[in-house]
Amino acid sequence: MKRFVCLFASLALAGCASNQIETPEPVVDPGFELSAAGIATMFARLPMGLPQLNEVYDAVGRSCGNGYDEEYMLDSLMAAPGAGVGPSSCPTGTPSSCPTRSGVSASSSYEKPLRDLVREYVSAHARTRAGAEDILLLLEESGYQIYWPYSEDWDGSTFPVITYDPGYGAESNVGWALAPGPDGTACITDTLTVTEAVALTRPVWVINSNSDAAFTPLELFTRTAFCEMETGRVSQDRGRPWPRERGAAKQRRLMLKSFKMLRQYDSWFGGASEFFVKCGSVEGWTSSTDAELKLFNIGVTDFMIVVKRKYVGKELPFDAIMVTDFTSQLDKLAFLIVEDDGGARTNWKCQAMVKIQSKSYGVELDIPYNEKDDIVWRGQLSARFFEEEDTVTGRFGDVVCKFELE
Repeated sequence: MKRFVCLFASLALAGCASNQIETPEPVVDPGFELSAAGIATMFARLPMGLPQLNEVYDAVGRSCGNGYDEEYMLDSLMAAPGAGVGPSSCPTGTPSSCPTRSGVSASSSYEKPLRDLVREYVSAHARTRAGAEDILLLLEESGYQIYWPYSEDWDGSTFPVITYDPGYGAESNVGWALAPGPDGTACITDTLTVTEAVALTRPVWVINSNSDAAFTPLELFTRTAFCEMETGRVSQDRGRPWPRERGAAKQRRLMLKSFKMLRQYDSWFGGASEFFVKCGSVEGWTSSTDAELKLFNIGVTDFMIVVKRKYVGKELPFDAIMVTDFTSQLDKLAFLIVEDDGGARTNWKCQAMVKIQSKSYGVELDIPYNEKDDIVWRGQLSARFFEEEDTVTGRFGDVVCKFELE
């Protein structure tokens, strides 16, 4: 809402300044509000048909295929109809948490995309053509999106209920039920109270703010790294080659094999839970003196796992490297799991530890997170914990992780 106030304040000031020189400037119709509620109202009034519903379905499917939530950002809607969050194609298959959909077109070309309907609506709610262009630009830069929970259950014909995230952790809100009119385009047939139970039985579009597009989910990062390995390129993981050069000593790698969320962390209007798993250690430590410790770089693994609401209590398989070179001298590593809620950047000051001639030495670490994040778990994990069995499982707050030393 602060963005809305600031953006429209600037337009108002521009209008005041222009009046002094008697030159008309774009003025936004008071009936149009750039907010989650205003955008939801707009979408409920658009004459959408099945082609536009399929466009949204395609886009949220592509986002999901890249490891993100079922979301269609307005900047994509305006600039690249049908595009999801992330790259346009998945290099190596489909994530286990997003079943393959039949009918998702590889093309983003639509005869009349949603953006055309949005432009027509905005043109009708702005006093000048220049004002309409300003509104469209603000929409594109707003950070809002269409979130379609449980979209994989859509029957391909039922029109959605449109609502918005009311904030403050609310679990219900007003929604506008749409149905096709005589010409096949949407019309509002009812207003109703929308809850997650409603979204489980019929399609619901929620207008909310995007929170994960700036990050790379674990699934997408893993597939990108696999492609780099296949083509001989260097991975982005702090510049280390992947795999190691031929002839190098065999490594033990600490792998995250699965992840299970035991409870929902946010209101359903906000969508999936975005977990950041962070692990700090001294990798490849093989020295015999504490003086040499200063010569080694500290490794901090940091990746995002998006868990859709339907997967609460379900084990999701992964194959993520947490420590690439888990040596016998590694004593303890620092481990942090947070669920993203934004806020100012801060750091967890912690230690990883190594053994030198049977003595343990601490290595200082600063692991970043956001001050409003839910801290699911943080602390030190002993190397012995991972060496007890081939695969070990631990509960960390309301998350269960399975690890393996390879």
